[in-house]
Amino acid sequence: MDKNVKIFVAGHRGMVGSSILRKLTDSGYRQIVTRTHAELDLGSQSEVEAFFTKEKPEYVFMAAAKVGGIVANNTYRAQFISENLIIQHNIIHQSFVHGVKKLVFLGSSCIYPKMAPQPIPEDCLLSSSLEETNEPYAIAKIAGLKMCESYHRQYGSNFFSVMPCNLFGPHDNFDLKKSHVLSALLRKMHLAKCLENNDWDAVRKDLDKNPVEGIDGKADEKQILEALENNGIHSFPEPYIDIWGTGQVLREFLFVEDLADAVHFLFENYDLDASDLPGHKKDYFFNVGSGKDLSINALAILIKNITQFKGNFWYDNSKPDGTHRKLLDISKINALGWNPSTELETGIRKMYQWYLEGQ
Repeated sequence: MDKNVKIFVAGHRGMVGSSILRKLTDSGYRQIVTRTHAELDLGSQSEVEAFFTKEKPEYVFMAAAKVGGIVANNTYRAQFISENLIIQHNIIHQSFVHGVKKLVFLGSSCIYPKMAPQPIPEDCLLSSSLEETNEPYAIAKIAGLKMCESYHRQYGSNFFSVMPCNLFGPHDNFDLKKSHVLSALLRKMHLAKCLENNDWDAVRKDLDKNPVEGIDGKADEKQILEALENNGIHSFPEPYIDIWGTGQVLREFLFVEDLADAVHFLFENYDLDASDLPGHKKDYFFNVGSGKDLSINALAILIKNITQFKGNFWYDNSKPDGTHRKLLDISKINALGWNPSTELETGIRKMYQWYLEGQ
């Protein structure tokens, strides 16, 4: 691949987009175009059209999306379906209009049915009903995947998709109301450890970086403790944290740098056009994961050891678990020559170090 090609990374400030941007930069690509939300509203059809007309990117990575954990998905259902549909349509359609040579759309494993076989193969998409708590987001992602497929089937556009499992890493969302399970547990245990050690400087530093319910490090101790209590971080009679559900559901996690590596691998080695050749199968999307899963309880114990939190967990069985298991079948991308390289514990330690340094 020519290192001077012009590439647009949509969503470059997010966890996925920033990791893809780093991977492309480290690989020597010199013409990478990015825009902040203040510079380009991806939800505005006219702004996106004007951007493509001016910049004329040759390749596009579609990593921009409204994302969140089970609480956010179930609470902001309208925003999750409407905002994602609008952003996807604007970028994918303008990529077609302006002759983009290749587009990689980033989706999610939540596109698969709630009762999908395990591990989940790509061909079980739309075979039965979705998990209700994240159905709006999943439908938006399915629409993006199918939009890419349809533009290829009608117009020959080289647009395909990647469906990752649960991701984690630097630049993750640590908002306790909106984050995914791994980042939420990491921050909860970090703050609980600080309370355990009576390290109020560390607590205040954390809240100054990421306020909780509008409470930052300048608030008094009573206000801070109340805000943390409302978010499942308790200090009495000794520090402990709440965890949604039973802790028995199984989840697969992938370090975001491994996802970026997989996306870069496909970018340089896969084309839908080549799948028209004899012996090649036309795959419109690929699962990307670690190939391993574990229970939320096991994950919590692992994070407890990494953060050195000594307290306990309380599982809130009144809260939904979500899908019992979501392990992706990654044999298709494995067959092309890609495999993950970061073990879960290694990735979480890197993420926690980044989190501490960012505070």
